[in-house]
Amino acid sequence: MFVDEARIYLEAGRGGDGAVAFRREKFVPKGGPAGGDGGHGGDVVLVVDSGLNTLMDFRHQRHFRAESGRGGEGSDRYGRQGADLVVRVPPGTRVLDDEGHLLADLVHPGERRVLARGGRGGRGNSHFASASHRAPRVAERGEPGEALWVVLELTLLADVGLVGFPNAGKSTLISRLSAARPKIADYPFTTLVPNLGVVERYGDPFVMADVPGLIEGAAEGAGLGHDFLRQLSRTRVLVHLLDLSPDTARDPVADYHAIRRELALYSEALAQRPEIIVANKIDLPDARARLGDVADRLGQPVLALSAVSGEGLDELGWHVVEALRAAPPAAAPPAPPTVPLPVPGVTVERVASVSDDGAPAVFAVGGDVLARSAMTRWGSSEAEQYFMEYLRRRGVVDLLRRAGIQDGDQVQVGEGTLVWFEGGLAREGWPEELAERKLRVRRRHSQNQQEYVETEANRGGEDGQATQPGSEATGHRPDGRHI
Repeated sequence: MFVDEARIYLEAGRGGDGAVAFRREKFVPKGGPAGGDGGHGGDVVLVVDSGLNTLMDFRHQRHFRAESGRGGEGSDRYGRQGADLVVRVPPGTRVLDDEGHLLADLVHPGERRVLARGGRGGRGNSHFASASHRAPRVAERGEPGEALWVVLELTLLADVGLVGFPNAGKSTLISRLSAARPKIADYPFTTLVPNLGVVERYGDPFVMADVPGLIEGAAEGAGLGHDFLRQLSRTRVLVHLLDLSPDTARDPVADYHAIRRELALYSEALAQRPEIIVANKIDLPDARARLGDVADRLGQPVLALSAVSGEGLDELGWHVVEALRAAPPAAAPPAPPTVPLPVPGVTVERVASVSDDGAPAVFAVGGDVLARSAMTRWGSSEAEQYFMEYLRRRGVVDLLRRAGIQDGDQVQVGEGTLVWFEGGLAREGWPEELAERKLRVRRRHSQNQQEYVETEANRGGEDGQATQPGSEATGHRPDGRHI
């Protein structure tokens, strides 16, 4: 089955996580951090395979994911990089995103194009050591790989395209000029898929494409529609076949104008290609008598042809060669789009205000800090402290103050959530945890004070000495130091 369009999902591999490890060797005290970096994720690469001529394989498999990188290990060992995933496509495949923007035009065999790049590996804890923090327990997660849905469109690499109504003799013509053997029968819409043939007998060889017949109203879905006209988008010359058979009771001139309208509705550029008008089935009775009338009504030269008997084949072949030499050269495949590098910057936006039920306001932080957020180990207090210090250096704290943030408001940075507490950023749940810590400290202090007073009282009773006045009331030791 010929399939010329498919929508597939491409996902590059994620980078491996960095490792948290420390050097432990005999006779090496305080070896320090030794966590290795994670490996980079694999890319998704499209490669042109000259042995393919359809997108049929993509009807059964639509999701393609490259291998992720391995995590780092101790002793500064880096993780293995993920293997690239190679997706093979036939020559003439155009790759578009969901918005219709051209991402790649793959024409030449062996041509390669990276469409999804793998994420970089996370750094191990050996990268976070400093003079003031010699044993960090912080490492980065691997960066997620790029992921996107793309549309593959197959356009045949042909120089000449045959157009005309069904049963006009297009398949017979291509079978007589080339080694192509399409299905031929005496009923409409015999050709359901495009056919290619190489014509070599007229000097410079050229490729001819035969597509299913058009009828009036194809733009609205009549017949087989006109989506298959995509296969003619790379052609340089059109050969328009008219049916001179008197048995069909059709008007060749009306058919010609109907086909021209359908071509213009599909693509103005395609309708403006150089055209050779050919009147086929000239061998039938009374067909030759209609040729002069058709040429006069069209006001253009019309070649007489009989694809069955071979009359006019050589004349048509040489006309096609001359038209190709006079036609403008085929447009070179467009250069790959230039992906603009992200402009460094940070944005702060209030996405929710304080509600009536007391829910705090929510601020969203965007920009290039999101990539760093995706590699942060959320849930690790030390990793979150590093990330908050990074945000402070990037000026996010100042931007939040200008935006009017208040104590208790939430700050969303990618998948992580922070809170504003006492004029700065804090981990989620830190205010409650700090209050609980203070309460435990006060309870412990009160308990220690009570135990000291009781101990001194018991000691004074045993020695026959009374506790010094004020010790129990003030919570001070006899030597004046605070408990």
